[in-house]
Amino acid sequence: MMNSKCVVFAAAMAAATCGVCAAQQMTAPPKVLVVQEEYLKPGKAGSIHDRSESGFVQAMTRAKWPTHYVALNSLSGRSRAVFLMGYDSFADWQKDNDAQQKNTVLAGELDRLDAADGELQTEFDQYVLVYQPDMSLRVNADLSHARFMEVSVFHLHPGHHKDWTDAVKMVIDAHQKAGTSANWAMYEVEYGGGDEYVLFSADKDMAEIDQGFAEDKKFIEAMGPDGMKKLDELAAACIESSRSELFQINPRQSYAPPEWVKANPEFWKPKPMSAPAAKASEKPQDVKTHQQ
Repeated sequence: MMNSKCVVFAAAMAAATCGVCAAQQMTAPPKVLVVQEEYLKPGKAGSIHDRSESGFVQAMTRAKWPTHYVALNSLSGRSRAVFLMGYDSFADWQKDNDAQQKNTVLAGELDRLDAADGELQTEFDQYVLVYQPDMSLRVNADLSHARFMEVSVFHLHPGHHKDWTDAVKMVIDAHQKAGTSANWAMYEVEYGGGDEYVLFSADKDMAEIDQGFAEDKKFIEAMGPDGMKKLDELAAACIESSRSELFQINPRQSYAPPEWVKANPEFWKPKPMSAPAAKASEKPQDVKTHQQ
């Protein structure tokens, strides 16, 4: 029987069902992925955070900024928003940062927005990840029709990267043999953590999550009893801890590439948010003053 670590490992990869990672390009995942996490105060998610983040989107749009990003809102775990920004290299990331600093109008606007958005947060964290193509499967970087993102994080025991590599290869081979619908992009945490890998899998709808779990049987059959035993041993040896979370892609908080917007404008160009409803104690002239 598989231990709990192996169950999470196999389930996370077996449930990866469609496409996968935020990218500036539509043809391949970015080689460098900058991940920012904003942990929100109670009651500060939803439309309140949407309005705050829309300021960043509007600022980037006015500047016609070439670097795009995707926002994920948590459907499990702690309340948070995760922003994914992709680059072809670390040098390109530096060029983007340098260009923002030289654009004093944009830089000043982003500083002002950061200060206001910070009032909604309890914590902020940032990680830098590097794409691992040999550990990824059937990657499709086009998120134009994606709605959800499954993210699994694996923290390894030091010195067990060979066991991890062997385990991932076994899982990929079994999915290919079984002909499942599994797709994912694997990243290694280069900065902000250590001995960690992050698996991203995008879904067009939650039915694809159901499909991934329904294909567990095909995966186990393709692996075979001896293969499952070996996977159990490798996972127990290399995985110190793991967790999986589900996120919803939020178009209001995303600065999406124009190709995605063109392919699915109904999703990526939502209707403008209405102004907050006036309190019963407010007079009409008070409402007008607030809107000015």
